[in-house]
Amino acid sequence: MPLDNPQRYTVTAALIYANGPIHIGHIAGCYLPADIYVRYLRATGRDVAFVSGTDEHGVPITIRAQKEGITPRQVVDKYYVQIKKAFEEFGISFDIYSRTSKPIHHQTSQEIFLNLYNSGNFTEEVTQQYYDETAKQFLADRYIVGVCPVCGNENAYGDQCERCGSTLSPTELKEPLRSMLSGSKPVLKETKNWYLPLDRMQPRIEEYVNSHPEWKSNVAGQCQSWLKEGLKPRAMTRDLDWGIRVPLPDTEGKVLYVWFDAPIGYISMTKEWAEQQGRDWELYWRDKDTKLVHFIGKDNIVFHCIIFPAMLMHEGSYILPDNVPANEFMNLEGDKISTSRNWAVWLHEYLEEFPGKQDVLRYVLAANAPETKDSEFTWKDFQGRNNSELVGIFGNFVNRAVVLTQKFCDGKVPVKDDLTETDQAVLDELAQYPDRIGQAIEQYRFREALTHLIDLARLGNKYLAETEPWKVIKTDPLRVNTVLNIALQITANLSIVCEPFLPFTAGRLRTMLNLEKLHVTHTGWINAGKGDLLPEGHPLGEAALLFEKLEDQVISQQINKLHEAKRMNELAVKTVPEAKPEIQYDDFAKMDIRIGTIVEAERVPKSDKLLKLKVDDGTGRRQILSGIAKHFTPEEVIGKQVTFLANLAPRKMMGLESQGMILMAEDRDGSLSLIGPGKAVWNGGTVS
Repeated sequence: MPLDNPQRYTVTAALIYANGPIHIGHIAGCYLPADIYVRYLRATGRDVAFVSGTDEHGVPITIRAQKEGITPRQVVDKYYVQIKKAFEEFGISFDIYSRTSKPIHHQTSQEIFLNLYNSGNFTEEVTQQYYDETAKQFLADRYIVGVCPVCGNENAYGDQCERCGSTLSPTELKEPLRSMLSGSKPVLKETKNWYLPLDRMQPRIEEYVNSHPEWKSNVAGQCQSWLKEGLKPRAMTRDLDWGIRVPLPDTEGKVLYVWFDAPIGYISMTKEWAEQQGRDWELYWRDKDTKLVHFIGKDNIVFHCIIFPAMLMHEGSYILPDNVPANEFMNLEGDKISTSRNWAVWLHEYLEEFPGKQDVLRYVLAANAPETKDSEFTWKDFQGRNNSELVGIFGNFVNRAVVLTQKFCDGKVPVKDDLTETDQAVLDELAQYPDRIGQAIEQYRFREALTHLIDLARLGNKYLAETEPWKVIKTDPLRVNTVLNIALQITANLSIVCEPFLPFTAGRLRTMLNLEKLHVTHTGWINAGKGDLLPEGHPLGEAALLFEKLEDQVISQQINKLHEAKRMNELAVKTVPEAKPEIQYDDFAKMDIRIGTIVEAERVPKSDKLLKLKVDDGTGRRQILSGIAKHFTPEEVIGKQVTFLANLAPRKMMGLESQGMILMAEDRDGSLSLIGPGKAVWNGGTVS
């Protein structure tokens, strides 16, 4: 059951592979919800350790190294720095962001493995595994590709079919099988590995899962599906060169399964942080009054809800995850985000191209968070939410409250006079928002919490619209003082409750309201909802726009960039066509290939493909029909020397006779080029 009053929180965010940059799908699905949750907990005074890092072992790292022509170590060093910097600039407030390649992680993982091994919690099995004879290594399930037995997808992975979502094993795939490392067909080869007997543990795991009815439906549903199917032993070691060595004799070339050591990274990184801070790490992992929460994407549910808890149960001294609020996936402009197809919005590129606009992306991703089903990011929605909600509602209210105070009250918080029913109703409503937002956050409903936040800004806008201080100033200045005092109290509250979502905006608001001169408790969540956060006479800072409108051109550039990246990627992966069947020299000798000059050209009526060409072949003009009208205008080809097949039998097309064939070269993108001599030659000259 969930803890009622935890003394502290250990909050983890999934360890991302250090084999490439991060994109908005990663952020929306895992890291932003975790950061919102942690920032809220800190604001309420809770003791929190927020832990994450890069997963630097496993086959994906070695594949990236092969592609880039560098070592696995160089790969993880490169992407760790890039990922960590992007997180910091985006405001993801980890207490520690570390790496699984550090010695403390290797040591911790090997200690836990040995603890389980010495306690008899592993089974040793010799099995047949797929082996790539070209790459000279055993293949992880993910790097075996074949035909899905469920839906017929020809590119299903050995662990899962991404088309139908079926969980698979490599032996279930249908032919043809191929290795993602070399493209060759893998073979079965005997090897010894150590297995975690999940089948024996099923009753305990079922009891654990069933004790958490509060888990999100997508999480509980996936767990129940696995349990209903029946848990099976799972190998905790792999035959690889890159990873944490198995700490047993005669295990050369064997490493710990990446999904054995990766979640242990949460523990080793907490140890590292605690040592740096002079804290006791065991309080965050072994004390029953600590609440452990894992933020992940839906593809990692089984590892965090079944396999990792099983490991911890076997070990015996660690607390188990209290909640695993996994999200679904975020799509992009009507298509799945794909790193291989470069169909993604990369975080580091966004930060470069939209400086100072971290909170705009944080807001849009939180508003579209895939909490219960897959969601979608579009640049038009990004623009719309920025312009209508951040600029038109949030920023507009704050700007009016501060600017009117500067104009009518010398930039100081005015005295609050007698309250009308409208004033009191607004203050009463204001007092409700912190609990509404906080409860939604604590229940992992971040979209709902964000809606409450923007509704608070709407409340302020509505209040100013109804009271019209810019008009009342002429007849009742004291009334204006009261109105602006209340408007500023709403603004001060916004600076508190927006911080988990929009930390950079919260900082600018604090500066604008000059909150640094007030006692620090005025910015804590415990004070949120109060109507007297800003004392009368308190001087404000300078007014400044919190957000700015995004123009159509900026958005069009991003959409065009996406499609161009996709097009270039498609060109890059397009392979050279296979060679045609072998011919003899006599077959080639039969072809009469010559040089000629196009002297006339026109479109063929009722055809969008054909041009009618007149070619000077040295003896006269021959008519050739060529399907190049989509690539060239008649004017472009007149006067060009071309190569043509002169002895091709005449053929009628569209009622016209073609006496030969123009030879063309096709580029990767399907565009055509005329093939001519390197310099001008006489018409009728032969190609030999």
